[in-house]
Amino acid sequence: MKVYKIPEATVMRLSIYSRYLHQLIDEGVETISSGEIAQGVGVSSAQVRKDLAYFGEFGTRGVGYKVEELYGHLMKILGLDRKWNIIIIGAGKLGSALALYHGFADRGFNISAILDVDQEKIGNKLGDVEVETLELLEQRVKESNVSIGVVTVPAPVAQEVTDKLVEAGVKAILNFSPRVLRVPSHTVLRNVDLSVNLEVLSFNLAFNK
Repeated sequence: MKVYKIPEATVMRLSIYSRYLHQLIDEGVETISSGEIAQGVGVSSAQVRKDLAYFGEFGTRGVGYKVEELYGHLMKILGLDRKWNIIIIGAGKLGSALALYHGFADRGFNISAILDVDQEKIGNKLGDVEVETLELLEQRVKESNVSIGVVTVPAPVAQEVTDKLVEAGVKAILNFSPRVLRVPSHTVLRNVDLSVNLEVLSFNLAFNK
């Protein structure tokens, strides 16, 4: 089954399911039904079954799912059964916060390099990683087999930085800048715009009055 045929909303819910299952493992829960998963994450049981059905049959009718087994399947589906090396471009406040976030490592994402053009930031350490010059981009991507680039630079230079990441061989980019970026068809791009999410919240508050 081709990954691109899976709805993005389904992939996002799989991530939420996996986090919930991990929580249940910590609590010692061994089996769970689709209804209990649904109740735990705030969707319908039919939605849980539909999401999982894209990837095969899991669990036993009338019994439910073995929590650890289902968690293992989801981690493999999400590509989290391996390590992914990340490079962060931009060591400002947002880039620094992302670099110091321990949740990435917990999910298998390793920050292998942090690059910037600001001489005052170069040489500083964020966690265990030293901020280096942007000129080392291609070298760091190749030597660390970096798959994912994170863009946290100001909007005016975001496209230029993105182009450099693509040229260096990075296959996926997470964009935190407010600029709409262009990438080739073989590059996966996700945009994280906090203002857009706030606007969705404001819409719901205003529309539901």
